[in-house]
Amino acid sequence: MNDAPRQYEQRLRAHAQELEHLERLHLRIGNIQIGLATLAVLGAVLALGWRPFSILWVLLPIAAIVALAVVHDRVLGRRTRSRRGVAFYEHVLDRVQDRWAGKGESGDRFLDPLHPYAKDLDLFGEGSLFEYLSTARTRGGEETLARWLLSPSEPEDLKVRHQAVRELTSELDLREQLAVLGEDIRVGVNPEALAAWGEEPPRLVSRGRRVCAGVLSVLGIGTLALWIGAGVASPFVVIFLAARMFTFRLRRDLEHSIAAVERPGHDLRMLSQVLVVLECQRFTSQRLAELHSGLVIEGRPPSHRIARLYRLLDWLDSRDNIVLRIIDPIALWTVHMSFAIEAWRRTSGPHLREWLAAVGEMEALLSLAGYRYEHPADPFPEFTDESPCFDGEQLGHPLIPEARSVRNDLRLDGGMRVLVVSGSNMSGKSTLLRTVGTNAILAMAGAPVCAGRLRISRLAVGASIRTLDSLQSGTSRFYAEITRLRQLVELTGQSRPLLFVLDELLHGTNSHDRSIGAQGVIQGLVARGAVGLLTTHDLALAKIADQLAPLGANAHFQDQVEDGRMRFDYRLRPGVVEHSNALELMRSVGLEV
Repeated sequence: MNDAPRQYEQRLRAHAQELEHLERLHLRIGNIQIGLATLAVLGAVLALGWRPFSILWVLLPIAAIVALAVVHDRVLGRRTRSRRGVAFYEHVLDRVQDRWAGKGESGDRFLDPLHPYAKDLDLFGEGSLFEYLSTARTRGGEETLARWLLSPSEPEDLKVRHQAVRELTSELDLREQLAVLGEDIRVGVNPEALAAWGEEPPRLVSRGRRVCAGVLSVLGIGTLALWIGAGVASPFVVIFLAARMFTFRLRRDLEHSIAAVERPGHDLRMLSQVLVVLECQRFTSQRLAELHSGLVIEGRPPSHRIARLYRLLDWLDSRDNIVLRIIDPIALWTVHMSFAIEAWRRTSGPHLREWLAAVGEMEALLSLAGYRYEHPADPFPEFTDESPCFDGEQLGHPLIPEARSVRNDLRLDGGMRVLVVSGSNMSGKSTLLRTVGTNAILAMAGAPVCAGRLRISRLAVGASIRTLDSLQSGTSRFYAEITRLRQLVELTGQSRPLLFVLDELLHGTNSHDRSIGAQGVIQGLVARGAVGLLTTHDLALAKIADQLAPLGANAHFQDQVEDGRMRFDYRLRPGVVEHSNALELMRSVGLEV
């Protein structure tokens, strides 16, 4: 039984009720503060106009205003968290109620048109698999999840990942804690830039330089005070010139150090908050325990270290204050902050990549765990050494609502390499290809699969479903398709057998060339150990399965015309389809044929 919708609705109501209460409390405190301010003003007027009334009475409402300001600030913080909690549970309810498309992170930046299946299987973009799965709060989490979807992992790693996902499935509190940290966290830390900065050799770490800077600062402030108090300017001029010369000699290293950390470092506060939440957890599964233990270096958790770096950056930014701008040439504030940041990089910088990778992997695992929590009936795949193998029962597409999903069985292995699927327009052929490909991707990313059961071996995946022409590159659809087919043939030379899904193979050329070309391509793929599916409207291509028998077979989808409308049951049946619905569809939209 799927308990996720009920849990989400209960928690949404709780957050909504708390938010309503805090809104009322916020208004009440604001009104009280206005009343106290009025009393303070009235008291001041009375004290000035009526001698027996002491001005000290004004301090009472002022003290109350200050105390209420502290309380009010806490109320506002709780209100913000409650509002984010409401937004989080509205989002996950949209997901389980199939209103999620376009409301999450699309992952468009990960879409590579040359990838062998990303575009064809709708991995990224609005309404994509990535948008459906991802609950990551940092760029590192999104990048890890995208990498898992784009690059199949080894079965040994996937089994360890399954253990972690199982443990995290029930951790709804943890997912909520991360969700309420801040709505803008997704645009935060660029992990690669920050890790690269941490791994650079420090430029300014020199005990002699730090001592010299400290001495110049003390002498500069002291001689400035002497000039102001006693009118003696010459010592200040000497120290000022020495400080300027010292800063000038360091200018290149200072500029590089500041520029290198300013770009990636200003959203570190959010990252430290994520780390605080994760560090407080206790895990039992192997991978989660390894990730958690890797967060602690020399007894200090990374959240403390990163929070310190964030404070240093905040102090460095304060040099833009007008007062610091005036005294910086003699106080050397920028120099001291740069020294402190470089010292932090020397001790903690080499660990940044490890910390960021650990946070990214935990967030990717939490995304898969959230998916499993909302789909408790979806099993983890079973991995087999029998290669190639894709043996699924009750396969469905994860992005199609369960109420509309029609599931089918499919087995491809060494004894059955190719299934040629024929059928009418809109009968479900392309959906079957995406169902098979997407479940293979889920399986090799470490997620549950949308199936009753799936037994799968190590496979590479290749697809040709959305191959289009390009005006920019001057390529026709046919040329784009044969380029993709060449890419899939090259994939067969790797260590993993290829699982291919091809929609309307060689549709961009004439029937004669298409028949010969398709037969040659499929026979070549099979000879190289590949397995897969081919869909077609052209019944001449159904002969490919006969020529490959017993390694090939035909299957089809049926349709019926009822009351002038096309009806589909989306059930996969053996054999070749016996009729086409193209003319009926043309008539149904008013064309006279």
